Amino acid sequence: MQKKLIALAVAGLASTAAFAQTNVTIYGSIDYGYSYRFDARNPAVGGSTSGYNSASQFNGGQSAGNRLGFKGTEDLGNGLKAVFLLEQGFNMDTSNGGAAGDNGNNLTFTRQAYVGLTGNFGTAVGGRLYTPHYTFVSSLDPFGAGTVGRYNNVFGGTAADAGNSIVDPVRVNNAIAYVSPSFGGFTVTGAFSNNALANDSVAGNAKNNTVYALLGQYANGPINAGLGYHFIAAGTGLNSVNDVQNIVLGGSYDFKVVKVSLVADWNEIDLAANNVSNARVSNYLIGATVPLGKWDLQGSYIFSDGNSTYGGDAQQIALGAKYNLSKRTNFYTAYSYIDNSSTRNAAVGDATNTGYAAAPGLANTGIAWQQGFQVGVRHQF
Repeated sequence: MQKKLIALAVAGLASTAAFAQTNVTIYGSIDYGYSYRFDARNPAVGGSTSGYNSASQFNGGQSAGNRLGFKGTEDLGNGLKAVFLLEQGFNMDTSNGGAAGDNGNNLTFTRQAYVGLTGNFGTAVGGRLYTPHYTFVSSLDPFGAGTVGRYNNVFGGTAADAGNSIVDPVRVNNAIAYVSPSFGGFTVTGAFSNNALANDSVAGNAKNNTVYALLGQYANGPINAGLGYHFIAAGTGLNSVNDVQNIVLGGSYDFKVVKVSLVADWNEIDLAANNVSNARVSNYLIGATVPLGKWDLQGSYIFSDGNSTYGGDAQQIALGAKYNLSKRTNFYTAYSYIDNSSTRNAAVGDATNTGYAAAPGLANTGIAWQQGFQVGVRHQF
Protein backbone atom coordinates (compact mmCIF):
# COMPACT_ATOMS: atom_id res chain seq x y z
CA MET A 1 0.00 0.00 0.00
CA GLN A 2 2.94 2.32 0.73
CA LYS A 3 4.15 1.77 -2.84
CA LYS A 4 0.96 3.19 -4.27
CA LEU A 5 -0.88 6.46 -3.91
CA ILE A 6 -4.04 4.53 -3.18
CA ALA A 7 -5.11 7.42 -1.01
CA LEU A 8 -5.40 9.54 -4.14
CA ALA A 9 -8.59 7.69 -4.88
CA VAL A 10 -9.94 10.48 -7.05
CA ALA A 11 -7.02 10.30 -9.43
CA GLY A 12 -6.18 6.61 -9.27
CA LEU A 13 -2.56 7.68 -9.43
CA ALA A 14 0.20 5.30 -10.46
CA SER A 15 2.71 3.81 -8.06
CA THR A 16 5.38 5.88 -6.38
CA ALA A 17 7.86 3.63 -8.11
CA ALA A 18 6.68 5.14 -11.38
CA PHE A 19 7.04 8.61 -9.88
CA ALA A 20 10.75 7.95 -9.29
CA GLN A 21 11.34 7.45 -13.02
CA THR A 22 12.61 10.17 -15.33
CA ASN A 23 11.12 8.72 -18.52
CA VAL A 24 7.76 7.71 -19.90
CA THR A 25 6.32 4.28 -19.04
CA ILE A 26 3.88 2.48 -21.33
CA TYR A 27 1.46 0.16 -19.54
CA GLY A 28 -1.87 -1.55 -20.09
CA SER A 29 -4.29 -4.38 -19.45
CA ILE A 30 -5.85 -6.85 -21.92
CA ASP A 31 -8.78 -9.02 -20.85
CA TYR A 32 -10.98 -11.37 -22.87
CA GLY A 33 -13.45 -14.10 -22.00
CA TYR A 34 -16.93 -15.59 -22.14
CA SER A 35 -20.09 -14.33 -20.41
CA TYR A 36 -23.50 -15.94 -19.97
CA ARG A 37 -26.45 -14.21 -18.30
CA PHE A 38 -29.95 -15.50 -17.68
CA ASP A 39 -32.96 -13.69 -16.20
CA ALA A 40 -36.40 -14.04 -14.76
CA ARG A 41 -38.44 -11.07 -15.95
CA ASN A 42 -41.01 -9.09 -14.05
CA PRO A 43 -43.71 -8.08 -16.56
CA ALA A 44 -45.31 -5.71 -14.03
CA VAL A 45 -42.37 -3.35 -14.58
CA GLY A 46 -42.21 -1.81 -18.01
CA GLY A 47 -45.54 -3.39 -18.98
CA SER A 48 -44.00 -5.84 -21.42
CA THR A 49 -42.64 -9.36 -21.51
CA SER A 50 -40.71 -8.75 -24.71
CA GLY A 51 -36.93 -8.97 -24.77
CA TYR A 52 -34.35 -11.63 -24.07
CA ASN A 53 -34.18 -13.93 -21.05
CA SER A 54 -30.58 -14.96 -21.61
CA ALA A 55 -27.47 -13.82 -23.43
CA SER A 56 -24.30 -15.68 -24.41
CA GLN A 57 -21.34 -13.53 -25.47
CA PHE A 58 -17.60 -13.29 -25.86
CA ASN A 59 -16.52 -10.02 -24.27
CA GLY A 60 -13.39 -7.98 -23.72
CA GLY A 61 -12.62 -6.19 -20.47
CA GLN A 62 -14.78 -8.36 -18.19
CA SER A 63 -12.62 -8.37 -15.05
CA ALA A 64 -11.05 -4.97 -15.77
CA GLY A 65 -11.47 -2.59 -18.68
CA ASN A 66 -8.92 -3.01 -21.47
CA ARG A 67 -6.58 -0.05 -21.54
CA LEU A 68 -3.36 1.44 -22.88
CA GLY A 69 -1.66 4.15 -20.89
CA PHE A 70 1.35 6.41 -20.64
CA LYS A 71 2.72 7.79 -17.37
CA GLY A 72 5.84 9.64 -16.42
CA THR A 73 7.59 12.21 -14.27
CA GLU A 74 10.14 14.96 -14.49
CA ASP A 75 12.39 15.77 -11.55
CA LEU A 76 12.21 19.54 -11.03
CA GLY A 77 14.66 19.60 -8.13
CA ASN A 78 14.28 20.24 -4.39
CA GLY A 79 11.97 17.23 -4.04
CA LEU A 80 9.46 18.58 -6.57
CA LYS A 81 8.33 16.50 -9.56
CA ALA A 82 5.92 16.95 -12.43
CA VAL A 83 3.64 13.96 -13.03
CA PHE A 84 1.26 12.99 -15.80
CA LEU A 85 -0.89 10.08 -16.92
CA LEU A 86 -2.90 9.43 -20.10
CA GLU A 87 -5.03 6.27 -20.26
CA GLN A 88 -7.30 5.11 -23.07
CA GLY A 89 -9.83 2.27 -23.03
CA PHE A 90 -10.45 0.03 -26.03
CA ASN A 91 -12.61 -2.93 -27.10
CA MET A 92 -11.01 -6.21 -28.14
CA ASP A 93 -14.28 -7.42 -29.65
CA THR A 94 -14.37 -4.79 -32.38
CA SER A 95 -10.73 -3.64 -32.35
CA ASN A 96 -11.73 0.00 -32.00
CA GLY A 97 -12.56 2.59 -29.41
CA GLY A 98 -16.24 1.68 -29.22
CA ALA A 99 -19.45 3.42 -30.10
CA ALA A 100 -20.96 6.46 -28.44
CA GLY A 101 -22.27 5.57 -24.99
CA ASP A 102 -19.93 2.57 -24.66
CA ASN A 103 -18.33 3.92 -21.47
CA GLY A 104 -16.99 6.78 -23.55
CA ASN A 105 -14.30 4.61 -25.16
CA ASN A 106 -14.78 6.43 -28.44
CA LEU A 107 -13.22 9.48 -26.79
CA THR A 108 -9.47 10.07 -26.47
CA PHE A 109 -7.88 9.17 -23.11
CA THR A 110 -11.30 8.91 -21.50
CA ARG A 111 -10.27 6.55 -18.69
CA GLN A 112 -7.86 8.97 -17.02
CA ALA A 113 -5.96 12.04 -18.12
CA TYR A 114 -4.20 14.34 -15.67
CA VAL A 115 -1.13 16.42 -15.00
CA GLY A 116 0.17 17.78 -11.72
CA LEU A 117 2.93 18.18 -9.16
CA THR A 118 4.11 15.98 -6.30
CA GLY A 119 6.51 16.73 -3.48
CA ASN A 120 6.85 17.03 0.28
CA PHE A 121 3.59 18.99 0.35
CA GLY A 122 1.65 16.06 -1.13
CA THR A 123 0.27 15.64 -4.65
CA ALA A 124 -1.98 17.91 -6.69
CA VAL A 125 -3.39 16.96 -10.11
CA GLY A 126 -6.03 18.14 -12.55
CA GLY A 127 -7.90 16.54 -15.44
CA ARG A 128 -10.29 13.60 -15.85
CA LEU A 129 -10.04 11.66 -12.60
CA TYR A 130 -11.39 8.70 -10.66
CA THR A 131 -13.59 9.73 -7.74
CA PRO A 132 -12.61 8.98 -4.12
CA HIS A 133 -15.82 6.99 -3.55
CA TYR A 134 -15.34 4.67 -6.53
CA THR A 135 -11.65 3.99 -5.95
CA PHE A 136 -12.03 3.48 -2.20
CA VAL A 137 -14.98 1.08 -2.44
CA SER A 138 -13.31 -0.74 -5.36
CA SER A 139 -10.26 -1.35 -3.16
CA LEU A 140 -12.55 -3.12 -0.66
CA ASP A 141 -14.60 -5.09 -3.18
CA PRO A 142 -13.13 -8.62 -3.53
CA PHE A 143 -13.90 -8.38 -7.27
CA GLY A 144 -12.26 -4.97 -7.62
CA ALA A 145 -15.35 -3.53 -9.35
CA GLY A 146 -14.92 -6.09 -12.13
CA THR A 147 -16.67 -9.20 -13.52
CA VAL A 148 -20.31 -10.06 -12.82
CA GLY A 149 -19.47 -10.00 -9.09
CA ARG A 150 -18.71 -6.28 -8.97
CA TYR A 151 -20.24 -4.23 -6.17
CA ASN A 152 -21.77 -1.57 -8.41
CA ASN A 153 -24.21 -4.07 -9.94
CA VAL A 154 -26.40 -3.51 -6.90
CA PHE A 155 -25.30 -0.36 -5.05
CA GLY A 156 -28.39 1.82 -5.24
CA GLY A 157 -28.65 4.93 -7.33
CA THR A 158 -28.95 4.40 -11.07
CA ALA A 159 -29.80 7.85 -12.43
CA ALA A 160 -27.11 7.96 -15.06
CA ASP A 161 -25.50 10.13 -17.66
CA ALA A 162 -22.66 9.06 -19.97
CA GLY A 163 -22.46 5.72 -18.17
CA ASN A 164 -21.85 7.21 -14.73
CA SER A 165 -24.16 6.65 -11.76
CA ILE A 166 -25.07 9.88 -10.02
CA VAL A 167 -24.60 8.12 -6.66
CA ASP A 168 -21.33 6.41 -7.59
CA PRO A 169 -19.69 8.14 -10.56
CA VAL A 170 -16.56 6.32 -11.73
CA ARG A 171 -14.72 9.27 -13.27
CA VAL A 172 -15.42 12.97 -13.50
CA ASN A 173 -14.23 15.58 -15.98
CA ASN A 174 -12.80 19.03 -15.26
CA ALA A 175 -11.56 17.95 -11.83
CA ILE A 176 -8.77 18.90 -9.46
CA ALA A 177 -7.57 16.80 -6.53
CA TYR A 178 -5.10 17.02 -3.68
CA VAL A 179 -3.76 14.20 -1.52
CA SER A 180 -1.81 14.97 1.62
CA PRO A 181 1.49 13.35 2.58
CA SER A 182 1.14 10.12 4.54
CA PHE A 183 1.13 10.55 8.31
CA GLY A 184 1.89 7.05 9.54
CA GLY A 185 -0.39 5.60 6.87
CA PHE A 186 -3.15 8.23 7.18
CA THR A 187 -3.89 10.50 4.22
CA VAL A 188 -6.57 13.00 3.28
CA THR A 189 -7.85 13.46 -0.27
CA GLY A 190 -9.93 16.41 -1.43
CA ALA A 191 -11.43 16.83 -4.89
CA PHE A 192 -13.64 19.20 -6.84
CA SER A 193 -15.18 19.26 -10.32
CA ASN A 194 -17.15 22.15 -11.77
CA ASN A 195 -18.57 20.16 -14.72
CA ALA A 196 -18.33 16.45 -13.98
CA LEU A 197 -20.03 14.98 -17.05
CA ALA A 198 -19.04 17.30 -19.89
CA ASN A 199 -16.43 19.70 -21.19
CA ASP A 200 -16.45 22.88 -19.11
CA SER A 201 -16.81 25.00 -22.26
CA VAL A 202 -20.15 23.40 -23.17
CA ALA A 203 -22.37 24.96 -20.50
CA GLY A 204 -22.31 27.79 -18.00
CA ASN A 205 -21.12 26.97 -14.50
CA ALA A 206 -24.58 27.62 -13.03
CA LYS A 207 -25.99 24.54 -14.80
CA ASN A 208 -23.04 22.18 -14.51
CA ASN A 209 -22.85 18.90 -12.57
CA THR A 210 -20.64 19.90 -9.65
CA VAL A 211 -18.84 17.43 -7.37
CA TYR A 212 -17.26 18.02 -3.95
CA ALA A 213 -15.44 15.10 -2.33
CA LEU A 214 -13.38 14.41 0.79
CA LEU A 215 -11.81 11.12 1.93
CA GLY A 216 -9.77 10.25 4.99
CA GLN A 217 -8.01 6.90 4.67
CA TYR A 218 -5.67 4.82 6.83
CA ALA A 219 -3.67 2.20 4.93
CA ASN A 220 -0.87 0.51 6.84
CA GLY A 221 0.05 -3.16 7.05
CA PRO A 222 -3.03 -5.39 7.07
CA ILE A 223 -5.46 -2.48 7.63
CA ASN A 224 -7.20 -0.39 4.98
CA ALA A 225 -9.98 1.82 6.38
CA GLY A 226 -11.58 5.09 5.44
CA LEU A 227 -14.44 7.55 5.77
CA GLY A 228 -15.60 9.56 2.77
CA TYR A 229 -18.18 12.16 1.80
CA HIS A 230 -19.25 13.53 -1.55
CA PHE A 231 -21.91 16.01 -2.63
CA ILE A 232 -23.12 16.19 -6.22
CA ALA A 233 -25.17 19.15 -7.41
CA ALA A 234 -26.79 17.96 -10.65
CA GLY A 235 -27.10 20.20 -13.68
CA THR A 236 -28.90 20.01 -17.01
CA GLY A 237 -27.49 16.55 -17.80
CA LEU A 238 -29.50 14.96 -14.96
CA ASN A 239 -32.85 16.71 -15.01
CA SER A 240 -34.59 14.26 -12.65
CA VAL A 241 -32.08 14.84 -9.82
CA ASN A 242 -31.24 18.04 -7.93
CA ASP A 243 -28.44 16.73 -5.73
CA VAL A 244 -27.00 13.70 -3.97
CA GLN A 245 -25.26 13.42 -0.60
CA ASN A 246 -23.15 10.34 0.09
CA ILE A 247 -21.32 9.07 3.17
CA VAL A 248 -19.25 5.88 2.95
CA LEU A 249 -17.50 4.05 5.78
CA GLY A 250 -15.50 0.91 5.14
CA GLY A 251 -12.42 -1.12 5.78
CA SER A 252 -10.60 -4.39 5.30
CA TYR A 253 -8.25 -6.49 7.40
CA ASP A 254 -5.84 -9.04 5.94
CA PHE A 255 -5.55 -12.03 8.28
CA LYS A 256 -3.22 -13.71 5.72
CA VAL A 257 -5.49 -16.76 5.50
CA VAL A 258 -8.43 -14.53 4.58
CA LYS A 259 -8.94 -10.84 3.81
CA VAL A 260 -12.29 -9.55 5.09
CA SER A 261 -13.98 -6.35 3.84
CA LEU A 262 -16.95 -4.36 5.16
CA VAL A 263 -18.65 -1.31 3.59
CA ALA A 264 -21.60 0.83 4.70
CA ASP A 265 -22.75 3.45 2.20
CA TRP A 266 -25.57 5.99 2.79
CA ASN A 267 -27.16 8.22 0.12
CA GLU A 268 -29.85 10.89 0.15
CA ILE A 269 -31.20 11.92 -3.24
CA ASP A 270 -33.20 15.09 -3.94
CA LEU A 271 -35.47 14.34 -6.90
CA ALA A 272 -36.32 17.40 -8.96
CA ALA A 273 -38.92 15.74 -11.18
CA ASN A 274 -41.09 14.64 -8.24
CA ASN A 275 -40.12 17.45 -5.85
CA VAL A 276 -38.99 14.79 -3.36
CA SER A 277 -36.07 15.45 -1.03
CA ASN A 278 -35.99 12.32 1.13
CA ALA A 279 -35.27 9.47 -1.28
CA ARG A 280 -32.72 7.43 0.64
CA VAL A 281 -30.79 4.26 -0.08
CA SER A 282 -28.27 2.44 2.10
CA ASN A 283 -25.81 -0.07 0.64
CA TYR A 284 -23.94 -2.73 2.61
CA LEU A 285 -21.16 -5.06 1.49
CA ILE A 286 -19.36 -7.91 3.22
CA GLY A 287 -16.63 -9.64 1.26
CA ALA A 288 -13.78 -12.09 1.61
CA THR A 289 -10.70 -13.12 -0.38
CA VAL A 290 -8.93 -16.37 0.45
CA PRO A 291 -5.43 -16.99 -1.01
CA LEU A 292 -4.63 -20.67 -1.64
CA GLY A 293 -1.27 -21.00 -3.37
CA LYS A 294 -1.75 -19.60 -6.85
CA TRP A 295 -5.50 -19.36 -6.30
CA ASP A 296 -7.51 -16.44 -4.91
CA LEU A 297 -11.06 -17.40 -3.91
CA GLN A 298 -13.55 -14.50 -3.77
CA GLY A 299 -16.98 -14.00 -2.31
CA SER A 300 -19.31 -11.14 -1.40
CA TYR A 301 -22.83 -10.35 -0.26
CA ILE A 302 -24.40 -6.96 -0.97
CA PHE A 303 -27.70 -5.56 0.25
CA SER A 304 -29.09 -2.27 -1.07
CA ASP A 305 -31.97 -0.95 1.02
CA GLY A 306 -34.14 1.86 -0.37
CA ASN A 307 -36.79 3.63 1.65
CA SER A 308 -40.42 3.87 0.54
CA THR A 309 -39.69 6.99 -1.52
CA TYR A 310 -36.73 5.40 -3.25
CA GLY A 311 -38.75 2.28 -3.93
CA GLY A 312 -37.47 -1.15 -2.98
CA ASP A 313 -34.28 -3.02 -2.34
CA ALA A 314 -31.87 -5.34 -4.13
CA GLN A 315 -29.26 -7.91 -3.12
CA GLN A 316 -26.44 -9.84 -4.71
CA ILE A 317 -24.45 -12.96 -3.87
CA ALA A 318 -21.21 -13.42 -5.82
CA LEU A 319 -18.54 -16.11 -5.93
CA GLY A 320 -15.35 -16.15 -7.96
CA ALA A 321 -11.80 -17.42 -8.31
CA LYS A 322 -8.54 -16.33 -9.93
CA TYR A 323 -5.65 -18.59 -10.87
CA ASN A 324 -2.44 -16.54 -11.04
CA LEU A 325 -0.20 -17.88 -13.81
CA SER A 326 2.22 -15.06 -12.95
CA LYS A 327 2.15 -11.64 -11.32
CA ARG A 328 0.78 -10.21 -14.57
CA THR A 329 -1.43 -12.96 -16.00
CA ASN A 330 -4.39 -14.82 -14.50
CA PHE A 331 -7.39 -16.93 -15.36
CA TYR A 332 -10.61 -15.84 -13.65
CA THR A 333 -14.18 -16.98 -13.22
CA ALA A 334 -17.14 -15.42 -11.43
CA TYR A 335 -20.83 -16.07 -10.78
CA SER A 336 -23.45 -13.71 -9.33
CA TYR A 337 -27.10 -13.92 -8.39
CA ILE A 338 -29.07 -10.67 -8.15
CA ASP A 339 -32.51 -10.46 -6.54
CA ASN A 340 -34.22 -7.27 -7.67
CA SER A 341 -37.80 -8.45 -7.18
CA SER A 342 -38.53 -5.24 -5.27
CA THR A 343 -37.73 -2.95 -8.18
CA ARG A 344 -36.57 0.64 -7.89
CA ASN A 345 -38.56 3.78 -8.45
CA ALA A 346 -38.20 4.62 -12.14
CA ALA A 347 -37.92 8.32 -11.26
CA VAL A 348 -34.68 7.53 -9.42
CA GLY A 349 -33.24 5.22 -12.03
CA ASP A 350 -32.87 5.26 -15.75
CA ALA A 351 -36.42 5.22 -17.15
CA THR A 352 -35.53 2.26 -19.39
CA ASN A 353 -33.59 0.27 -16.77
CA THR A 354 -35.14 -0.08 -13.35
CA GLY A 355 -33.27 -3.36 -12.86
CA TYR A 356 -29.60 -4.14 -12.38
CA ALA A 357 -27.28 -5.76 -14.87
CA ALA A 358 -25.37 -8.92 -13.91
CA ALA A 359 -22.98 -8.28 -16.77
CA PRO A 360 -21.80 -5.07 -18.46
CA GLY A 361 -23.93 -3.98 -21.40
CA LEU A 362 -26.75 -6.45 -20.69
CA ALA A 363 -29.21 -4.23 -18.84
CA ASN A 364 -32.90 -5.00 -19.27
CA THR A 365 -36.22 -3.54 -18.18
CA GLY A 366 -38.10 -4.84 -15.14
CA ILE A 367 -35.81 -7.66 -14.09
CA ALA A 368 -36.92 -9.61 -11.02
CA TRP A 369 -33.69 -11.57 -10.71
CA GLN A 370 -30.56 -12.14 -12.75
CA GLN A 371 -27.70 -14.60 -12.85
CA GLY A 372 -24.40 -14.14 -14.59
CA PHE A 373 -21.34 -16.31 -15.21
CA GLN A 374 -17.98 -15.35 -16.68
CA VAL A 375 -14.64 -16.95 -17.41
CA GLY A 376 -11.62 -15.33 -19.02
CA VAL A 377 -7.94 -14.44 -19.00
CA ARG A 378 -6.29 -11.11 -18.17
CA HIS A 379 -2.75 -9.93 -18.88
CA GLN A 380 -1.20 -6.72 -17.55
CA PHE A 381 1.93 -5.12 -18.92
